[in-house]
Amino acid sequence: QVQLVESGGGSVQSGGSLRLSCAASPYTGSNYRWAWFRQAPTKEREGVASIGNNGATIYADSVKGRFTISQDNAKNTLYLQMNNLKPEDTAMYYCAARFGWWPRLEADDYSYWGQGTQVTVAS
Repeated sequence: QVQLVESGGGSVQSGGSLRLSCAASPYTGSNYRWAWFRQAPTKEREGVASIGNNGATIYADSVKGRFTISQDNAKNTLYLQMNNLKPEDTAMYYCAARFGWWPRLEADDYSYWGQGTQVTVAS
């Protein structure tokens, strides 16, 4: 069983930046795919960014050019750098993981989920 703990959420003004972190335990090595999802009130959970264990990344169109997903295998930690934040980015952000090769943005492709960290962007 993999435990995921997110941190780094908060409240920022439009145009601001945040960096989310997701610490995993026990150590998963490099055989997992990872992703960030988000869910706003009354909306479905959506995939934001994913990184495969081959290092390939994919992003939702709504965040391309603004968000960057990365990982530190030595620290077993996933990151999401979010720049130029917009009010529509306001949501609970979740990290997810599953043994696998290619990045994926579908929730059904993930077995392990964190509890989430709230991001609020004021206009």
